Parts: sequence; structure tokens; C-alpha cells
Amino acid sequence: MDLARIQEALRREKLDGWLFFDHHVRDPLAYRILGLPQGHVTRRWYYLIPAMGEPRGLVHRIESHVIAALPGEKAQYSSWQEQHAELGRMLQGLKRVAMQYSPRCAVPYVAMVDAGTIEFVRAQGVEVATSAELVQEFEACLSEAQFATHVEAGRRVDKVCAEVFRLIGAKLSNGATEMMIKDWIRDQFREAGMVTDAGPIVGVNTHAGDPHYDPTPETSVPIHHGDFVLLDMWAKLNQPNAVYYDITWTGFCGDPPDRIREVFETVRNARDRAIEAVCKAVSDKREIRGFEVDDAARNYIRERGFGDRFVHRTGHSIGNEVHGTGANMDNLETHDERRILPGALFSVEPGIYLEDFGVRSEVDVFVSANSASTTGAVQRDLVRIG
Repeated sequence: MDLARIQEALRREKLDGWLFFDHHVRDPLAYRILGLPQGHVTRRWYYLIPAMGEPRGLVHRIESHVIAALPGEKAQYSSWQEQHAELGRMLQGLKRVAMQYSPRCAVPYVAMVDAGTIEFVRAQGVEVATSAELVQEFEACLSEAQFATHVEAGRRVDKVCAEVFRLIGAKLSNGATEMMIKDWIRDQFREAGMVTDAGPIVGVNTHAGDPHYDPTPETSVPIHHGDFVLLDMWAKLNQPNAVYYDITWTGFCGDPPDRIREVFETVRNARDRAIEAVCKAVSDKREIRGFEVDDAARNYIRERGFGDRFVHRTGHSIGNEVHGTGANMDNLETHDERRILPGALFSVEPGIYLEDFGVRSEVDVFVSANSASTTGAVQRDLVRIG
């Protein structure tokens, strides 16, 4: 835990403190930000970092060890009456504190605290503000070492991506299937020292029109000449604190028809509009927020008549989990007003999904203090398979 940095951020955001709360490890963010191990926790604990002064905590007597490693005094309780009285004393004099709370659950990755706890804090005359901006600053901005793991994962995943299209082409005449390709990719990830939490998505024709299609033995179809293929792959190095790399590429087995070319080019150009919006804002030293990036891609697709076929956000934060806790590129599923901060890593992946096929083009973008750029190979044209 970087106490000085946290307190500096609290003062900058005009907050009196940041109140952490957990029960049964419901809030993994609290443990990661505070640097606590996620052990056996069966009782409620609280930890307040004020904008000025020493932190203080509140913990049950039979689990006083849970936050013992953190600085500051810790009050203890056994009964609910003691708990309420001590928490009230902890909050005395505070007017506005951040918690893992999101108004209307607009940022579900941060909405960890239950409604009853929020009600109790408010009953003490304290305004509860969302910690969403703080969380992304202390959880979702990558260190140099973390970013290096992402870049290396990207090098390995890009290699697998190129090889899998060659494999599909070689197998067209003797029985490639979605499931076979999915299993082959996972084998390649393991051999390359990488892990993934799910996937990959291997979608042929109509299955590519389902953004979250997952091949199974029951749904898997063969891949033939004249088929459209979508590959969505994400993986990270098999080591602690590694960061994911996440991409989507598309190809056609043969010479693609004009209609497929048109949709691909629309998606590709929308992707590039979003990337350009981020790069220009960073270059101009201007703040840009997640919803603005979504608007850049979505407006382009909408202007070309496919607005109702772009059914998900433009991109998501990436970290130790493939869907991270930083700003999402979203003005559809939510109105994400969080700033894109230096150290942010996120996907840009607009898509158009039709009845007989769907196109998504996904790259990862990293933002530093002075620039923004994609972190791996970027697809410019449909892959000609076979």
C-alpha cells in the first residue's frame, strides 16, 4: 500500500477519506490495493485512510489479525452494538468518503459494498462517493514490469494467431472444426507458457455473429472453403501479476464477397477512429474519458447504417484479469465517465453482427504520460485462408 500516494489522491479528489470494508472476501479490490493476503475472513472489518493523518481500522476480536499488518490503530468489537458504536466514532468529523460503490451500479467492477453498509455510513451524516477513479489509479494503471508481461504475452499470442490461420488453411480439405481449432489454440498457449480463463472463441459464419459464442462438442461445425472465420484469443504469461493480451482477428476461406469486405472495412475503420481519438487526446494533453472513445467508434458505424448491429461496448480495461477494473470504452452498456489515465491498458474492439456472419476487430491500446499506441499486430485486411 502506498499511503502517501493514496492520501495525495484523496486530497486531489476533495475526499475526506477512503473507507474499505469487507466480509468473506467479497471485495478483492480492497485486498489488492491495501496489500493484504486473502485469507480466511468470516467477520466484517473496516479500514479508513483519511486524507490527512493516521489510518484507523475496526476488526472483530476473533479475527484481529486480518488487518494487523496495516498502519494505524485498530478498534475491536464483538457485539453488533460495539460494531455500530465504533464505526460511528471512526467516521466522526468526516463529510465525504469514497467506498467501493457505484451509483446505479454504473461501474459493476467497483460495486462491491452492500447497500446496508452504505446506508449505515450515510446515517452517520457522511456522503458516500464512488471510489471508481481511485480504484483505477491504484489498481488498473500498470507498472513497467506488468506492462512487460503484457508485451511478451502479445508476442506469443500473435504468433499463435498467425499459425492458426495457416493450420485452418491446411486442414480445409480434410476436416477442420471449430472445436479442433479451439483445442489446438489452448494447447499452443500451454506450450508457450501461457494461461487463460476461458475461450478462445472460434466462430464460423453464423457463429461469428454471436459475440460470445463458445464452441462445444455439441455446437462445433466444420470449416470449409467459402466460410468466414472469427478468432478471439486472450492469454497471459503463467506467472504472478502477469497481464492479459486480448485480440480478435477475422478471415475468409477463399476470396471474400464484397458484402463481407464492406463490413470488415467498416469495423476496421471504426476501430481506427477510436484509437485515433485516444492518441490525439494524449498528444494534446487533454483528458479523454471512456464514453468518448466508444462514441468515436459507434458514431462511425452508425453513420454507415449498422448502428443497431453493434451491440456491445467498444472496449474494456485489461489487467491481471482479462476484464480489468479501469475505465471501459463504453457509452452503450454504461456511460463510463472515468478518465483514461497514464498506465491504462484496454481493448478497442468494435463489431457488426449479422444473421449469417459477424465481424469484430480487436487490438490492445496502452497509454503512457505522453503517448498512446497499440501493443501488438494490427489487422488491416481480412486474412485469406488457404
